[in-house]
Amino acid sequence: MASIYDIKPAFQNLLRPLTRALAGAGVTANQVTVAAAALSAAVGACIWLWPAARWPLLLLPGFLFVRMALNAIDGMLAREHNMKSRLGAVLNEIGDVLADTALYLPLAGVAGFSPWLVVVITILAIVSEMTGVVAVQIGASRRYDGPMGKSDRAFVFGLLTLLLGLGVPPGDWLLWAQVLVGALLVVTIMRRARRALAEAG
Repeated sequence: MASIYDIKPAFQNLLRPLTRALAGAGVTANQVTVAAAALSAAVGACIWLWPAARWPLLLLPGFLFVRMALNAIDGMLAREHNMKSRLGAVLNEIGDVLADTALYLPLAGVAGFSPWLVVVITILAIVSEMTGVVAVQIGASRRYDGPMGKSDRAFVFGLLTLLLGLGVPPGDWLLWAQVLVGALLVVTIMRRARRALAEAG
C-alpha cells in the first residue's frame, strides 16, 4: 500500500535551495529539529487551550505542512552538509514522537473527536515509530513503511481539522475516520516489523 512518504524525494528537491541557504547562514540540523518540536508544542497548546475555537484547527493543517518541510530540511542538512551526529539522531527520533503527541493528543478535547480513540491513535503512532527504530537494532534499515506513517497522519489530521475549522459539522464520518486511522496504524506496525525481520534475516 502506498504512502505519502514515497513522494519525499520530490519534496526534498523543492526544498534543496532553501536548505542550502540555511546551511550558508549557519543554521544547523539540530536547531531545525528542535524548532520543529517547539513549534509543534505551541500549536498543540493552542488547540488544548481553545478546543471550541476554529482558528487553532485551521492553524494545524498549514503547520503540519511546515513541519513536514522542517523534517525534510533537517535531514538534508545532516546528510548533505556534513551535520550528522549521534545527538542529531536522538533528537530526530524523540523530537518526532514528542511533536506527534503534542499535536494530536489535544484533539481529544475537540468536539467530534473521540478522546479514547485519540489516545489510542497517539499510542499506536508512537509504537509505529519505535518499530521503525527497532529495525536498526536487529540489523535492518530504519523502516518508514506505510500505510499510516508520519506524513500520512499529517495529511489525514490536517484534512480533518481543516474540515472542522471551515465549519463542517462533526458526525459519524469523523468517528469512522479515527477508527480507520487506528486500523491503518496497526497495519503499519505489522508491516514495519515484518519487513524489518525479512531484511535482517
